[in-house]
Amino acid sequence: MYLIDGRRVTVSDLLEAGLIEAGTKLRFKRVRIGATYHATVTDRGRIRLEPGGEEFRSPSRAAMVAAGMRAVDGWRAWWVDSQDRLLDGVRQELLDRAISRVAHRQSEDIDRQRVHDRLRQARSRAEERAPERISVRELLALWGAKERGDQVSQIEADLANHGLMTSPSFRAVTLDTLVSLITPPDEPEETTPAGAPEVDDLPGVEDDEGGSDLNVRLTVGNLSPLEGVEAVNPNSTLTEAITKMLLNDYSQLAVLNGPRNVRGALTWRSIAQAMHQKPDATVADAIDPHVELVAYDRDLFEVLPTLQQREFVFVLDESQAVKGIVTTADVAQRYGEMATPFFQVGELDQTLRWVLNRAVDLPTIQRLCNRKITSFDQLSMGDYQRVLENKEVWDKLGWPLDRPTFIARLEEIRFVRNKVMHFHPDPVPEDAVDKLRRFNKMLHQYRDPA
Repeated sequence: MYLIDGRRVTVSDLLEAGLIEAGTKLRFKRVRIGATYHATVTDRGRIRLEPGGEEFRSPSRAAMVAAGMRAVDGWRAWWVDSQDRLLDGVRQELLDRAISRVAHRQSEDIDRQRVHDRLRQARSRAEERAPERISVRELLALWGAKERGDQVSQIEADLANHGLMTSPSFRAVTLDTLVSLITPPDEPEETTPAGAPEVDDLPGVEDDEGGSDLNVRLTVGNLSPLEGVEAVNPNSTLTEAITKMLLNDYSQLAVLNGPRNVRGALTWRSIAQAMHQKPDATVADAIDPHVELVAYDRDLFEVLPTLQQREFVFVLDESQAVKGIVTTADVAQRYGEMATPFFQVGELDQTLRWVLNRAVDLPTIQRLCNRKITSFDQLSMGDYQRVLENKEVWDKLGWPLDRPTFIARLEEIRFVRNKVMHFHPDPVPEDAVDKLRRFNKMLHQYRDPA
């Protein structure tokens, strides 16, 4: 149901559709500095800079090189001289045509139309400076997805084709974090504030010749909803701070003079030390000023040494405001969520291999799998299905179980296994983990052949 086959529109697509021609002149005017850059569309769908003659497939890359900038959305930078409209306007016409061609209304086509209409509405709101805010979970649901799996790059392509991106990046936060659907900045600052998300990494801006970059990171924001943190100010009473910590079962509390003015943190240790030295200690006396502020899209692995030493970090959103906290307990929980299905799949794999090794000889396995296998260790989840679907093999096991029902559940397990083995930032759903646990428990009861 992804538009344009789930990829980004290219200048070649515009040529093939007859929306522009080889030789079309483009201009990119930077009002801020009074400079204008020129380019020509080639018959290969490249953008050739003038003068110089360098050619680029990506409008954004061409604009970046022409202007010497770090990043810029080339679709909204280059104007088509002959049509007096942005290259992005030509792209939107291509999308409209693509939707109209599939408008005979099969269910998938209706979904495409729905996504297209929704994104066009979001684009209008973004241009009116009233961007739509939506949770990542709701955003994914527009494409029928429940989590950020292999389809993320296709969703990003649909957003980019409509001139949209999310702020913060929907890859780098939790599923329940609210993101804004915005247009990329017309002319980003020459430098990026320390700790801010890199403009080059934003999904609405192509930064290379081929499309999106590989992105398999687990970020700090994937562990912390950017909903704000419980805090006190330096003038608060220590009793107020302790009460908040007890009521919420917190081990630390932010001390803020404002969302971007961090004075430090209160911990049970800093409170105890302050009260030991001064029985009538205040919040100001108990502040630990040595806190770490980390951007939400920072790679979690880079922060682990700090977490090991400090036990927590405060998380900054895209505006540099303190909006979250990640603790060692959060990390332990997430890695537990990731490791549990992995080990359950491993246990299932070893058990089925052990069962078949005792019940069936290798030539039978090779015949049923219809491929060259030299040992039972080479069996895959699909091989287990093919072997156990055979009635002769199934009868040898002597299991008082219904074979079609068992194979159907094994197919569900295979799907879960594939999700476990392909890294994604979202935990495997608990119901899927429960299926693995119950399947392993049943195997343990029947694993000895008759």
